[in-house]
Amino acid sequence: MSNQKKSKGGIKTTTSWKNALKRDWQLYLLLIIPLALVIIFSYGAYPGLRMAFMDYKPAKGYAGSKWVGLDTFHKVFKDADFTRALRNSIVFNIADLLVGFPMPIILALILNELRFQRFKKVSQTILYLPHFLSWAIIGSVALTMFKPSSGLVNVAMMNAGLIEQGIPFLNEKWHWAITYLLIGVWQGMGWGTILYLAAITGISGELYEAAMIDGANRWQRMVHITLPGIRSTIVTLLIMNLGRVMGSNLERLTALGNTQVKEFQYQLAVYIFNKGIGNNKFSQATAVGLFQSVIGVLLVLMSDRIAKKLGEDGLL
Repeated sequence: MSNQKKSKGGIKTTTSWKNALKRDWQLYLLLIIPLALVIIFSYGAYPGLRMAFMDYKPAKGYAGSKWVGLDTFHKVFKDADFTRALRNSIVFNIADLLVGFPMPIILALILNELRFQRFKKVSQTILYLPHFLSWAIIGSVALTMFKPSSGLVNVAMMNAGLIEQGIPFLNEKWHWAITYLLIGVWQGMGWGTILYLAAITGISGELYEAAMIDGANRWQRMVHITLPGIRSTIVTLLIMNLGRVMGSNLERLTALGNTQVKEFQYQLAVYIFNKGIGNNKFSQATAVGLFQSVIGVLLVLMSDRIAKKLGEDGLL
């Protein structure tokens, strides 16, 4: 198959796949590695989903394990631990969305208005760095900084006279919930800011010049030009985030969690890990993972349709 292009003189020229490969072979070569990783670790795992419909025993393998249909899902949905993990996951993910989603937008608007370029670059670097830190590092630092008696945060607040005794940021469930959410916002807001700043660069500068001539101040330019200009990006990222409402991050939960906050820490990722690895109930763990994925896809499709009805391009 070939692609046809019409030149300025009206003559059709043909670019075959052989010519395209010869011309851009370096790009195709670079694409092979990420494409192979996606195929191996994403699509290559699909055959294992049949465990959700089997009484899977590792010693017997797929051939020797008994097919049970939807019985595994019935057991999971009747499990009190699953109900608790599902409730915690939904509540914390919605709270994450409400608290964390607007922050990158706000930061992008602020950074876009900065005129001192050196300070802007330093600020961007500081904001982006947490995204590249593992949760093991973030968790160890947080546990040290937020200790009730000797943590840097509590010591500084007590020395300033703001509090009389240390606050159990990560040792009491309600304090842990707030700290957990805020640390998540801090870790992820820099990466989202990159995406919004990239979208802002696509807005025509003539719109800002015309608005300035008409007497619009910075706030009015942000509200009437910048925000509408990145609305499609906001909608796309919102749809993608809605698809993660059923998910949870095991690394984040284990890095920041402890036995004192187990009631809130127990989310679907912990449930899957405990059932699948801890208790060798691989069928139940796979069933929960499949349930998460199906609900996530349905949420993405539903939010995409709603966005299109509201006049947006949507994701699909």
